[in-house]
Amino acid sequence: MNTTAVSRSVQVSPRKVRLVADSIKKVSLKKAMHALQLTDKRASYVLLKTLKSAVANAVNNKKLREEDLFIAGIDVLEGSALKRFHPSSRGRVHPYKKRTSHIKITLKGKNE
Repeated sequence: MNTTAVSRSVQVSPRKVRLVADSIKKVSLKKAMHALQLTDKRASYVLLKTLKSAVANAVNNKKLREEDLFIAGIDVLEGSALKRFHPSSRGRVHPYKKRTSHIKITLKGKNE
């Protein structure tokens, strides 16, 4: 039985989140949490928070044991981008985007 947790409009670019997310795909839950706690990236904090939410959903809603869970998939999608401008010389501006991410973590039990 699949259990999911979603974090929307996270203030980290999808490219940076995917860099961390690819390191914990298809790994046991304990190893993934340990790796995220040791990773020194801002995206690891957001992924750890979403992962803990998915575990809580599985334990409380689906009555699964935490020891039997593993990560079935992590989807990192691009959210909305905030358009900002950097002032430049001669009265010009250079536009840039502050990108956001949507993170979806799917957990699965080992006996399924």
